[in-house]
Amino acid sequence: MTGEDNPNNTPLSPFASREPTSPAPISSPPALEYPIYELSVERSRELDRAAIEEFGIPGIVLMENAARGMTDHALTMLRELGTDQAVICCGPGNNGGDGLAIARHLAAHQAQVTIVCAHDPAQYTGDARINHEIIRRMGIPVVTHESLPDLRGVLIIDALFGTGLTRPPGGVFAELICSINGARASGARVLAVDTPSGLDAQTGVPMDPCVTADRTVTLAALKPGFSSLDAQHTLGRVSVEDIGVPIELLGRLGTRVQGQAGRSGNSARPEA
Repeated sequence: MTGEDNPNNTPLSPFASREPTSPAPISSPPALEYPIYELSVERSRELDRAAIEEFGIPGIVLMENAARGMTDHALTMLRELGTDQAVICCGPGNNGGDGLAIARHLAAHQAQVTIVCAHDPAQYTGDARINHEIIRRMGIPVVTHESLPDLRGVLIIDALFGTGLTRPPGGVFAELICSINGARASGARVLAVDTPSGLDAQTGVPMDPCVTADRTVTLAALKPGFSSLDAQHTLGRVSVEDIGVPIELLGRLGTRVQGQAGRSGNSARPEA
């Protein structure tokens, strides 16, 4: 727009608003909330399989939905910390793939992101491999655990292991978990993807070592172990993130829990 197009010479913002244009609110809006279910670890895997095979939802779409939701929580924690520094610790499976996708979205919000891989990134397959190729082309730094950046005062995103972990982390993974917990004790904050690495999501028993999170955002549904007293100090604040699976699947495979636990909600006990 030129000065002739803008005769009043009012300043023009270079940025468009991201707020949607909505009609005037009605007097009694309907309650549109994400219903919360609990799923066993086995049925969580079945949920993903059924969403892909029965409903035709590509796995990369589920991963993208998870990452976008997790990014909202990460941005909130970065603001609370007063920093733009995020370190994402990625494991070799789809949990690591979620972390790679989160890195993309945080970088788009101009966060300073470093990815730490405790394994050879060439091991990635499927959807995680696609996200690794994207972040490689974006130039987001990827380092090994041996080149771990300063973790003091940053947001650490734990995307090492998901709910499928059945034995205590060992080797470099154990070392990295200990580094995460040590940094948290020095002022860092920790966001766990789906479950803190090292927690048995089915029983709620923390293995040794286990990440201690300030916030856990679990995907699609709560896990049985989250109600265990043993798990409380590792989970922090618990939220459930919608990843776009059909509600019919959650109803078929899960148990509805009392109350709601959306993006800022806490876990609830299952209905009897």
